[in-house]
Amino acid sequence: MDDDALLDAARDVQTEAYVPYSEYQVGAAIETADGEVYVGCNLENANYSNSLHAEEVAIAEALKDGHRSFAKLAVSSGERDAVTPCGMCRQTLAEFCDEEFRVLCDAGADGVREHALGDLLPETITRETLGK
Repeated sequence: MDDDALLDAARDVQTEAYVPYSEYQVGAAIETADGEVYVGCNLENANYSNSLHAEEVAIAEALKDGHRSFAKLAVSSGERDAVTPCGMCRQTLAEFCDEEFRVLCDAGADGVREHALGDLLPETITRETLGK
């Protein structure tokens, strides 16, 4: 899938976000290595720590269908502020994606900001770090 279509998928799923506390909608779309796309949106909980982030919802959907290899991720907020995945989501991505994994962040009229996962999360904890 081209980058624009993946970003559109992330934008489209934002409307499904459950965000009664922050009112900050986020959508994510992850493309598997074989070209399938899974989407997720943020789902808040009153205690915040139980909230689910859009990126983790999208990757969980792909994982439950057996995917373990991914090509790229697009993230978009209602603010179009080039939001990046948080540290927890970056670590989850690092479990399945290499340092060159592409993360596309919606900057609205300013276009797309692209990052490599390794730049967002340098020296991450990996299976190799744990000696596994």
